[in-house]
Amino acid sequence: MKKIRIVVVDDSALVRSLLAGIINRQPDMECVGAAHDPLIAREMIRELNPDVITLDIEMPRMDGIDFLGRLMRLRPMPVVMISTLTERGAEVTMKALELGAVDFVSKPRMGVADGLNELSTQIVEKIRIAANAHIRRLGPQVAAANPDKAPEARVPVTLLGRVSTEKLVFIGASTGGTEAIKEVLTPLPADFPAIVITQHMPPGFTTSFAARLNSLCRIAVREAVNGERILPGHAYLAPGGKQFRVDRSGANYVAVVEDGEPVNRHKPSVEVLFRSGAKVAGRNAFGIMLTGMGNDGAKAMREMKDAGSYNFVQDEASCVVFGMPKEAIAHGAADEVLPLKDIAGALIAKLNASADRFRV
Repeated sequence: MKKIRIVVVDDSALVRSLLAGIINRQPDMECVGAAHDPLIAREMIRELNPDVITLDIEMPRMDGIDFLGRLMRLRPMPVVMISTLTERGAEVTMKALELGAVDFVSKPRMGVADGLNELSTQIVEKIRIAANAHIRRLGPQVAAANPDKAPEARVPVTLLGRVSTEKLVFIGASTGGTEAIKEVLTPLPADFPAIVITQHMPPGFTTSFAARLNSLCRIAVREAVNGERILPGHAYLAPGGKQFRVDRSGANYVAVVEDGEPVNRHKPSVEVLFRSGAKVAGRNAFGIMLTGMGNDGAKAMREMKDAGSYNFVQDEASCVVFGMPKEAIAHGAADEVLPLKDIAGALIAKLNASADRFRV
């Protein structure tokens, strides 16, 4: 069996040793090198040609973000970030995902040895996913982009007019989803119907993710708050570590955020959100399944379709990981399977068509 070959990059000798030990205990993995800074890592990558690297953020001589940007422009490869869970760490991790990192693991600040060993299952799972992910070269315009400037929309910004406030868009994503969600949301006009989103993400990171999206989008993006009314022109993101669903209160949609059990091993779970869409929105719902590993949300997306929703699924070629979309297609949940860049335009066109019928 061909083993996944990994280079570990971290300035801590303890962390390098712990990660190497976790990796080498797996029958399908091998740590072929460990570097304490990116310049040494660069030479190791040239010499050893690994399948995946794990990368720390704060390191001497060159930080992990600068190194990642250069790596993804010149020699794109699967990268799993090892980031400390702090406010700055969360913001920088969002930047790493934008630059092309496949996923991240939250490195504990205290009790590193015990903490990393407790995370060993998560670490090796994310390395396996990364080894099979679709990696694309980072264009220089992305690396040099002003993070505070919204990108140009790829579809015409067409105001939707008086679309019924009953319309509601449900989005689910996992690995690779932070950039995919951004790609869908940034072209949307400010008067767009309400959007509810579940992205698999742990506590501490969704606040930064929502703030990042809010700075780029015409619609307002925020973490969902339990009991709040869901309004047009807004997107609501499931808080990390909580379950998020939609309910009705009279004529209004409201957010339900609760500390429920994991579903399909996830919390938040796409299954929970999409099942509520089938129950409370029916034919007024639109579903979107984006890149991600596993099958979370596939059955519930079919329930949405059976209840009358219209569903878009991201195609294999544009996915980082074609897991959740593949399962949604297999369950017969997709009305259209599209490249990521085409989903926003198709959604706007479908809503405009429904608005015309609504006016008639």
